[in-house]
Amino acid sequence: MKDFPSTMSRSLLPYLLLSLLWTLPGCYHAGRFIWVDDYREPPALKDESYVIRRGDILNVNVWNQGEISSRTRVRDDGRISLPLLNDVEAAGQKPPELARVLEVKLKDLVNHPVVTVMVEEAQPVKVAVLGEVRAPGMKQLEAGSGLLQALAVASGFSDYARDDAIYVLRREPGYETPVRIRFAYEALTRNEGTASTFRLRTGDVVVVE
Repeated sequence: MKDFPSTMSRSLLPYLLLSLLWTLPGCYHAGRFIWVDDYREPPALKDESYVIRRGDILNVNVWNQGEISSRTRVRDDGRISLPLLNDVEAAGQKPPELARVLEVKLKDLVNHPVVTVMVEEAQPVKVAVLGEVRAPGMKQLEAGSGLLQALAVASGFSDYARDDAIYVLRREPGYETPVRIRFAYEALTRNEGTASTFRLRTGDVVVVE
């Protein structure tokens, strides 16, 4: 039988930590959730629409203009430096959007510039893993990682974990409180539904109850 004070502490810890991680207006309703199969990620934030972040290494290629093409890192101020151009804002844009911006900036210097931007090295994803895991805390994952990777770096479930009560708390544009997305471990391991293709983003919080 579980020790009551210990169980109470474990159940409250994730939400106490979340109150420190996020300062949001309104009340957070811990009982509300949406199953991952019903969750619809905003199109602009899907993996195929990667948003450039500080620290990413970009390969900027200007067709037939080797002296302008460059491999460059996005600085802490969110900008990149390229030959013939002043600093250009890069963080927060998708690679095709940045390519179009560069084409506009280069049109007075190059005849019909054609630019492609590729993310050569993406920054790791940083998430918090809390609750009934053996090693809770802030975790760093490779870009494109999912829940199984997050659970692995947290050393797996504790003895008190419910394998059908895994949640990702995610901030979405237009919402005052985080979206609470629920997963079952069996669906993750059996490659069922959308659970196995779900990708974590920096700022997500994983909670195992």
